[in-house]
Amino acid sequence: MTGQRIWLQQAAPAKPDCGQPCNGCGVCCAAAPCPLSRLLLRHRDGPCPALQWQDSRYFCGLITAPAHYLRWLPPRAVPLFLPLARRYLALDIGCDADVETEPEPLP
Repeated sequence: MTGQRIWLQQAAPAKPDCGQPCNGCGVCCAAAPCPLSRLLLRHRDGPCPALQWQDSRYFCGLITAPAHYLRWLPPRAVPLFLPLARRYLALDIGCDADVETEPEPLP
């Protein structure tokens, strides 16, 4: 076995095929921080610190809770930040995580 090992909630949905709508599987964010996380959170390796598990799926905390992760962002700026962040992350475009996944074998 080669590659990177990431740990996700067992109830997380399976990763969709590239181009399919995001289903909150969390694979992309658990494998590496996105460019926005690298820029704003200064996170370079491992799972994104803004990856949030809620209601049986993963969400981007920079989108769902920007004030928590970006304490320097004035509350008035959040409505301006959110559409820019969604566009920058291409959240409405579809899955772009070109990785293969396989479940951990049971003992």
